[in-house]
Amino acid sequence: MLSACAPAVSTSRLVLPADPRVGEVEAARHGTGRTRSFTLTATPSRVDLGGPIVDTWTYDGAVPGREMRVAAGDTIEARLVNRLPVDTSIHWHGLALRNDMDGAPHLTQPPIASTTDFTYRFTAATPGTHWLHPHTGTQLDRGLYAPLIVEDPADPGAHDAEWVVVLDDWIDGTGTDPDQVLADLRGRGGHAMRGAGGRVLGGDVSYPHYLINGRIAAAPTTFTARPGQRVRIRFINAGSDTAFRVALGGHRMTVTHTDGYPIIPVDTDAVLIGMGERYDVLVTLADGVFPLVAVAEGKNATALAIARTGAGAPPGPGSRPAELTRVTIGYPDLSATPAVALPAKSPDVVHRVALTGAMMGYEWGINGRANDLDARSLVREGQRVRLRFVNNTMMWHPMHLHGHTFQLGDSGPRKDTAVVLPGQSVDCVFDADNPGQWMIHCHNTYHAEAGMMAVLGYQS
Repeated sequence: MLSACAPAVSTSRLVLPADPRVGEVEAARHGTGRTRSFTLTATPSRVDLGGPIVDTWTYDGAVPGREMRVAAGDTIEARLVNRLPVDTSIHWHGLALRNDMDGAPHLTQPPIASTTDFTYRFTAATPGTHWLHPHTGTQLDRGLYAPLIVEDPADPGAHDAEWVVVLDDWIDGTGTDPDQVLADLRGRGGHAMRGAGGRVLGGDVSYPHYLINGRIAAAPTTFTARPGQRVRIRFINAGSDTAFRVALGGHRMTVTHTDGYPIIPVDTDAVLIGMGERYDVLVTLADGVFPLVAVAEGKNATALAIARTGAGAPPGPGSRPAELTRVTIGYPDLSATPAVALPAKSPDVVHRVALTGAMMGYEWGINGRANDLDARSLVREGQRVRLRFVNNTMMWHPMHLHGHTFQLGDSGPRKDTAVVLPGQSVDCVFDADNPGQWMIHCHNTYHAEAGMMAVLGYQS
């Protein structure tokens, strides 16, 4: 099961998850010597979203699952107990970890069967805002996700408090479930929604609810602080089919990190976040009660949370602060800090990754192939690699690479997930320093399950 290979490449030349080189690279990672142990139980649960009661799947009965927080270099030992009626797994999104712990069934590990358990053990060497979720079917679009914060001991810590904000679109337990949604999309050839103002950032699914930290807009969660405090907000888009435009009423934000990596700080009124992406911002809170609003792009709906530093009535669920229509930063505005920017170097290998497919028939693929784990983009350890994502479709795709962080172009931010708009291309540059077999896929759950998955494969 783990030995599939590209037709033109012999299996013996692939660096597979069990290869000794995977363990050697893991052993060379800087570690603190501390082991942080966790247990997560994936289980059917009944969850209150702030009014709507839904039957869904969760980690330990909570949506989101409880936050995991460690220091860079700590060893994570996480036992996953599977009480679901089907196979599952955990992918540690954003971490450059050892290949055999990446949680991609049929590529890096066997599926974790119902009523069994599996213990993940790896060094969390990549500081930043990350998260965890299954890499099995449409399970992400249930309630199976949680924040994973890896603290950086070198971070200046120029803030008084932190607020982890997890965004989500919700449909499970509302008369349908994600598997039925996928079957319906395939059966009726998809259903595209388009954003206002010519933006093509709508999605394929009309969700009844949009959540911040597991709560609908009519029953928002509240973050409490003091006036004048500087707060680090860590945004995670755990949605499956929704880009969110996020703003805090009455405030500007300073963006400091993209997908866990520091950037040269940029001030903005709003941040646009695709599925799988994370942004860290700093905000100095004024005195009062303020709406944190996440607009579901192209879907005429919002998620809401409250920031409270003083007296006042909370804003209502329909709040749309003016900041949403002002400055919204984009990739061209962002640059990695010198400490994490990749040194200039000509690529040793360039792979053109064509995003293919159409809404008609709801068939998606990479380079014209659907879910082909034998079609690998091959690299060797030590190479500078350029992945050129070329979007040949009429839909947008947030493309995610496992096990690595790339730089956008020659001077952009460091990321692991990048939005590729229709008819456009995005160049992603990285150093091949983490041997194994790694997924490349669209982080729209339904596009991925309908075929937009492939493999970056190391060979010896």
